[in-house]
Amino acid sequence: METRALGRSGLKVTALCLGTMTFGNQADKATSFKIMDKAFDAGVNFFDTADMYPLGGSYEQLGATEAYIGEWLQGRRGNIVLASKCFGAMGPGANDRGLSRKHIMDAVEASLKRLNTDYLDLYQAHQFDPTTPIDETLRAFDDLVTQGKVRYIGVSNWRSWQVAKALGISERKNFVRIESVQPRYNLLYRMIEEELVPMAQSEGVGIFSYNPLAGGMLTGRYKWGNEVKAGTRFGLGGVTKAGDLYQTRYWQKATFDAVERYRQWCQEHDYDMVTTAVRWVTQQPGINAAIIGASRPEQLDASLKAADVPPLTEEDLKWLDKLWFSLPRRQEDR
Repeated sequence: METRALGRSGLKVTALCLGTMTFGNQADKATSFKIMDKAFDAGVNFFDTADMYPLGGSYEQLGATEAYIGEWLQGRRGNIVLASKCFGAMGPGANDRGLSRKHIMDAVEASLKRLNTDYLDLYQAHQFDPTTPIDETLRAFDDLVTQGKVRYIGVSNWRSWQVAKALGISERKNFVRIESVQPRYNLLYRMIEEELVPMAQSEGVGIFSYNPLAGGMLTGRYKWGNEVKAGTRFGLGGVTKAGDLYQTRYWQKATFDAVERYRQWCQEHDYDMVTTAVRWVTQQPGINAAIIGASRPEQLDASLKAADVPPLTEEDLKWLDKLWFSLPRRQEDR
């Protein structure tokens, strides 16, 4: 499988990254192990997780994903580029969340214990924390790198101005810099192209994006007018009310109409919907990797094929542009 440098760093990652947020809720331990086995056997060396996974979990479930990975990792640690995140609420207390020095230091120790490792290759701020000064967050991350508990730092779901400000602070105060951003990106959501991608390319920041299948919309499995089923991405509850978030992002008639046009186009060209959607992401400028995931091992098959299919043609890309540019812009897209 193709490997790429993560931004300007020397860290090499595979163009496909295994996302693990289903482990511990939508996928039990045995199934999670099979998913990791399948990705690893296919050549994927890049795994992404977070302390607040599984998605849709209760406080009692949070951390189960990292614990599953930690058990599976034994004997394989040196072969995996392991990324995790902190920010999300891990309990009801005021300091159980955010990017304060206290929470970061507590969170990394808990993650390392669950993952059964003494270091993380990449540690990321899962969201932006407007209640904590950026320099406090960066100093904590810098200390973790100095201590050897973290090797690189990144952020997820930050806007371009927030990343740019953090890069400036790091340069001024000689802190370790942000090496990667992890945004949402797919055929139905391309807002990052306006500012985040150009900024990242200019500053040498890597991008590995999540949601290449738009929460499963681009598989064609969901139909407008059908009820949301419990246990699917759009029906998840838990601490984060993840299902509500995904419905806000994608559950609109215009999105379903775009998916139907995409389904017909793929059928006409003998393209697999999933493989094509993932390949499109990995082919875009500035993207180092696309995060793929599953709740069952067989769901990985079509995504993994994206590593082997030829690049989409210019004609293909021009047609696929129409999906995003035909969608109405909403406040949630900004």
